[in-house]
Amino acid sequence: MGADAMHAAATPAAPSAAPAASPWPVFWVASIAVFLVSLDSTMLYAAFGALREGFPEASAADMSWVLNAYTVVFAAMLIPSGGLADTHGRKRMFMGGVVLFLAASAACGLAGTESWLIAARVLQAVGAALLTPASLSIVLAAFPASQRAVAVSLWGAVGGLAAAVGPSLGAFVVDVAGWPWAFYLNLPLGALSLWFGAGLLKESVKPDARRRVDGVGMALLIVGVGALALAIVQSESPAWRRGELIVAAAVGAASLAAFVLWARATPHPLVDLALFRHRTYRYVNLATLSFGIAFAMMFFAFFFYMTGVWHYSLPQAGLAVTPGPLLVMPTAILTGRLAARMGHRPFLVGGSLVYAASGLWFMLVPGAEPAYLSQWLPGLLLSGIGVGMVLPSLSGAAVNRLPAQHYAVGSAVNQATRQIGGVLGVAVTVLLLGQGAASHDAFSPIYAGHVGLALLTAVLCLAVDTRPRTA
Repeated sequence: MGADAMHAAATPAAPSAAPAASPWPVFWVASIAVFLVSLDSTMLYAAFGALREGFPEASAADMSWVLNAYTVVFAAMLIPSGGLADTHGRKRMFMGGVVLFLAASAACGLAGTESWLIAARVLQAVGAALLTPASLSIVLAAFPASQRAVAVSLWGAVGGLAAAVGPSLGAFVVDVAGWPWAFYLNLPLGALSLWFGAGLLKESVKPDARRRVDGVGMALLIVGVGALALAIVQSESPAWRRGELIVAAAVGAASLAAFVLWARATPHPLVDLALFRHRTYRYVNLATLSFGIAFAMMFFAFFFYMTGVWHYSLPQAGLAVTPGPLLVMPTAILTGRLAARMGHRPFLVGGSLVYAASGLWFMLVPGAEPAYLSQWLPGLLLSGIGVGMVLPSLSGAAVNRLPAQHYAVGSAVNQATRQIGGVLGVAVTVLLLGQGAASHDAFSPIYAGHVGLALLTAVLCLAVDTRPRTA
């Protein structure tokens, strides 16, 4: 997306891309699929024990790739998928991504070996990456500028809510029906998205506006993000030597550097580097990275604490975590409506401070003996309000000042940044807890990091311009 993309952004939009008279059905069709994708990104952390029991001959390192393969491939494919959506059409990529995601979900549930399951998870991640940036672009194209802040906040809230309730829902489903149903759960909702999407969604790219696909840039980006994510997620694995991890990280860094050089040299780059000349876009992506790390640290610490210190069963821990995520959607609805008039920045900064307060609560208040209502629930509610204010607003602020032609790839960069932050957060949590997950004192560094990263997010968001667009 080089100079021709900027020219295309200035040309009149295709008639099918005009805001629909009733955009909400389009929103819900797109959001159902994003809900499933976000759900799958976290659900299997609760189901991991059941998966290991289902494949007793596989080692823990082998089974870790059931989780890691999805995260690595999803993060690596998001930005190329944004370019594909811009190039070949948002509806086409969305529908194709949903079909692949559902087929791979069925294959996961039917898996008889860990290799089959890991391969199906890779395909599932490819489908998820294809549909996610296309989904947001479809939502943005369906709404007039005056309603986009609300729509984008709700779109982000759907994903954030799904990611937050994934482990608790996964714990319940696996406990009742077995691990395959963690995957079969996707099929009925995904089928509804396909059925209604075929009739409701309109293609938003003209055939004569189609641009070349930057295959070299796509390959460099996949290798770069994938190798870095590999080095991160395997940092605690005894199966990988330090030298091997350093080589993987070096390959990733070199590939990303080559990607930047290639994007500067080629006339049709996958990602137009002019995106990052926008001050707001730069700072929002830095804030997304810091908040993504903090979110993952908090989230996994919740389950470690509940099961390791308070000795809750996994379904009990899932139920105990639920009140916080349930606040995400109503908070996002309220802040989205206000952001339409005031911009996202007040909610980004304020929500980050609320989120920091929740980390401070967890660091200072809960003790080694269970006291859920008085010691845990207040901090959990604060965290839900903070996430509901920040996570959807980050998605909206990222594309707030971008040309419409860059919505798909711009949102994909932001979503990939969040995924990479999540991988880092999980790795840091495991590193800090080590073998002390059953010790109350072991969690203090986790929550100190949570507070520090939330405050960093607030500082970064002070630098952004998220005033609502008027056209």
